[in-house]
Amino acid sequence: MSTGLMMVLVAVIALAVGLVGGFFLARNSMKSYLQKNPPISEEMMKSMMMSMGQKPSQKKLNQMMAQMKQQQQKK
Repeated sequence: MSTGLMMVLVAVIALAVGLVGGFFLARNSMKSYLQKNPPISEEMMKSMMMSMGQKPSQKKLNQMMAQMKQQQQKK
């Protein structure tokens, strides 16, 4: 009886450790992916501005991208 209970306890502990470890591993991997590949690129920003009727200059695009990177680093 005690061996079966011990096996169930070990299985539950292993499952909990695996879930917690997997969560933090996935979270860390997603953070690094988003830092390397931001969700909005310069081309997307350019097309967004053009669709709103603005003619984006390179200086304005650089400013907006710098602001976005700054906001991401604050988080």
